Amino acid sequence: MKKVVIESPYAGKTPEETQANVDYTRKCMADSLKRGEAPYASHLLYTQPGILDDTIPAERAQGMEAGFIWGQCAELTAVYTDLGISPGMQKGIERAKKDGRPIEYRKIFKETE
Repeated sequence: MKKVVIESPYAGKTPEETQANVDYTRKCMADSLKRGEAPYASHLLYTQPGILDDTIPAERAQGMEAGFIWGQCAELTAVYTDLGISPGMQKGIERAKKDGRPIEYRKIFKETE
């Protein structure tokens, strides 16, 4: 299995939008697994209650850096673009480029959805 970093949006302007982004990331993870990959989405792990608070800039930065460190073990960064590319995703893309990791842009929704 290829180790894959998942880039998808997390933070939303409302709690409902954030939850929609979490639900989307779960679909991205399922898509990656169906491709025979071993996906990793740090933004689903580190933002769980009792770990880090994404609304606190220092904790958000800590979580992003921890994800980037784990990303150094990955063989690919998969950027899921159905909902656009957020500033956090852009940082992940830049880090993948810096680390020399291949980047693949993906969609999981059909054009009619």
